Amino acid sequence: MRHLVISAAALASMVTAAHAADDLTLQLKWVTQAQFAGYYVARDKGFYDEEDLNVTIKPGGPDIAPTQVLAGGGADVTVEWMPAALAAREKGLPLVNIAQPYKSSGMMLTCLKESGISDPQTDFAGKTLGVWFAGNEYPFLSWMNTLGLSTEGGEDGVTVLKQGFNVDPLLQKQAACISTMTYNEYGQILDAGLTPDDLVTFKYEDQGVATLEDGLYTLEQNLDDPEMVDKLARFVRASMKGWKYAEEHPEEAAEIVLDNDETGAQTIEHQTRMMSEVAKLTAGSDGTLDEADYQRTVETLLAGGSDPVISKEPEGAWTHAITDKALN
Repeated sequence: MRHLVISAAALASMVTAAHAADDLTLQLKWVTQAQFAGYYVARDKGFYDEEDLNVTIKPGGPDIAPTQVLAGGGADVTVEWMPAALAAREKGLPLVNIAQPYKSSGMMLTCLKESGISDPQTDFAGKTLGVWFAGNEYPFLSWMNTLGLSTEGGEDGVTVLKQGFNVDPLLQKQAACISTMTYNEYGQILDAGLTPDDLVTFKYEDQGVATLEDGLYTLEQNLDDPEMVDKLARFVRASMKGWKYAEEHPEEAAEIVLDNDETGAQTIEHQTRMMSEVAKLTAGSDGTLDEADYQRTVETLLAGGSDPVISKEPEGAWTHAITDKALN
């Protein structure tokens, strides 16, 4: 009996040596927070280990351009919003969407009720609106174009305030509305003392101008390498397992995110609230990109009037090859 145990252990170590885990690096779009909980959960719960993957997760931040990290070989996969990815692709960086964990958009404009805004169609003109840039402005610019509003200011247009990643312009009444995510900045406004009754929100999803957020992207060349395709499929399979676990266990997922936050900037209350909101956006996705959602995103981006985000229908910007392999 003892002989068998030794043999099994020796065999296990031989198998481990023969199958050292494959390294893969993921670049996040932003800092460590529950927006990316699925990946941290997959790593901490051993889902990547089960797929023989050693995954490095690199946080983003205000000085990090995820697509450039990917272009420079600093990551194998990046989390990015589709408008920025398609704009980069049109400029020559061959990004391909390989999976879409987020089914819905969390982007909103949040306005002070006292500003008198109740209908975007009639009430935005003449107002100052806070907008994030660095690739996040594209859905906003497309929306204004569909409303027929200039972004150059004046009574018939809107004045665009380049918004930092905070909610100060609304609190200080520098803007009638600011950009917020359902899972982050909206909660920050409430934390600052305003109530939902003080606010009016317009979700991009409800306005029919939502674009896809937080997809997984790799470079085209990786899809020509069968070994890399296999590795990406295992990564997507384990990541989606992480996302589903996070949806079902938001408190635990928030704790895992907190354990991975080396800055110490996050709190368990904020991350738990963020996770409960993020779960609404990943709900209904098995990781497969919905072609109708993709088409809506493209049409929104092409509708930019004289200054569209992309100038023509993209080709080869997404593939089901990875999710088909991962899920079937």
